[in-house]
Amino acid sequence: MPKRYDAVVIGGGHNGLVNAAYLARAGLSVLVLERRPILGGATLSEEIVPGFTFSVFSYVVSLLRPEIIRELELPRHGLEILPLDGTITPLDDDYLWRVNDHGRTVRELRRWSLNDAEAYEEYGPLMAEMGRFIKPILSIPPPDPGRIHPREWLPLTPLAKAFKELPRRLQTTFVQLMTMSAADFLDQWFETEPLKATMSASGIIGTFQGPRSPGTAYVLLHHYMGELDGAFRAWGVPRGGTGSIAEAIARAARSLGVEIRTEAPVARVRTVGGRAAGVVLESGEEIDAGVVMSSLDVRRTLIGLLDEEVLDPSFREEVLRYRFRGSSGKVNLALDGLPELACKPGKGEWLRGAISFSPSIEYLERAYDDAKYGRPSWRPYIDMIIPTLVDPTMAPPGKHVMSCFVQYAPYHLADGAVWDDARREAFGQNVIDTIEERFPRIRDHIVGYQFLTPKDIEDITGLTEGNIFQGELSLEQLFFNRPVPGWGRYRTPVRDLWMCGSATHPGGGIMGAPGRIAALEYLKERRRGRRVA
Repeated sequence: MPKRYDAVVIGGGHNGLVNAAYLARAGLSVLVLERRPILGGATLSEEIVPGFTFSVFSYVVSLLRPEIIRELELPRHGLEILPLDGTITPLDDDYLWRVNDHGRTVRELRRWSLNDAEAYEEYGPLMAEMGRFIKPILSIPPPDPGRIHPREWLPLTPLAKAFKELPRRLQTTFVQLMTMSAADFLDQWFETEPLKATMSASGIIGTFQGPRSPGTAYVLLHHYMGELDGAFRAWGVPRGGTGSIAEAIARAARSLGVEIRTEAPVARVRTVGGRAAGVVLESGEEIDAGVVMSSLDVRRTLIGLLDEEVLDPSFREEVLRYRFRGSSGKVNLALDGLPELACKPGKGEWLRGAISFSPSIEYLERAYDDAKYGRPSWRPYIDMIIPTLVDPTMAPPGKHVMSCFVQYAPYHLADGAVWDDARREAFGQNVIDTIEERFPRIRDHIVGYQFLTPKDIEDITGLTEGNIFQGELSLEQLFFNRPVPGWGRYRTPVRDLWMCGSATHPGGGIMGAPGRIAALEYLKERRRGRRVA
């Protein structure tokens, strides 16, 4: 007889582990199934070069919900987040350096523009206010717009009341953030090109859009909602790399009774009478479950794990219309020493934060132009950190890790070309060429590297098209439209099959909110004694 659990969670990424922990916290018997030998999904650390630990995919943290850290007692299970201090944008013969100290940043901006320094004094508090206003939406399930059910809409009442009480200027700003491009929004505030470009880069990360594409202002706000110790827009590095986040959540889950199996790929969700009754592993093993929670993306879950006849054809078409459009790559470098910027030589504190290759809006838009036509950007946007300056345990003494998020690297290449070893190598070497323009002699320091295209990200993590958010954070794919209009409340048309990954509200990033909300929603339905569907 197959073993039976109250819940089976497919996928051992951070959302799946969070979901399992909350279900077990409520007393359910829970099994997590992960196809790889290591937990974390895209939130993992690995020693790719001997002695050097890389945050292979995700590399910084800010969006991880404080309530999850608190409720699962993650610091007790080993989570420690070390703050990054600011961002430097290197230029040909100058630089723009913003730090977490507001006064120092304003003084730096005065070098560039007195107007921008004055505007920044107002912009920072305004965006923090926007972050505080929208933050509650990260913890509530979206209602179904196709029906007016008071219980579903009730959580939005405080948000509507808060919006009504906002000053007219803030109401206008919110509407702009929901509709404008990141570049056009920032053009209203600033005139310094490196400042606008570096700030607008937060609006294009993980999207197949340029800084002048409508809707990217919301993505900027999405990243602005991150916080560390109550400080909005603060970013950090987990000690030991991002894999330590998944490890801490896994330890918390196990302490609550969760069973976790690695190297246990799920072949399909078994259905009986229109409901999910369990899963079948690729080995042929069957496992029964009261509910199946999938942290995989919507296409891998509903197309890949279900027999075709289970879903209505029109619903399948909706799922297939969901857009992924992977656009990002990653370059991880192992260095035998610390490189120096040409525009600011030395080995000072300016290297301890993010290093943004974003000299102008035009630079970013040209990088996007290449991608639109199926080519990796000739001069890409690179968001770089040297985490060993914050956490020296990630490399041998005196040596360093350089982590480079790269955009754009389109999943779909021009003229039917596919990503292969030669194209991967060319992509990575071009990224190093771009870095070398700001860090002369960087190649002299490289003792090992890892180049990852969106196809590699897909193959390793299972993220369709290598999209780091399990689908674009575009306006038509947010809130109650994520992942499919009418199915934004974590349920699926198959009774007892739920979704809990980043393809659901509130989206991607190392956040954990989808896993938590899906678990709490299921537990509410279970307590009400209703059929959970």
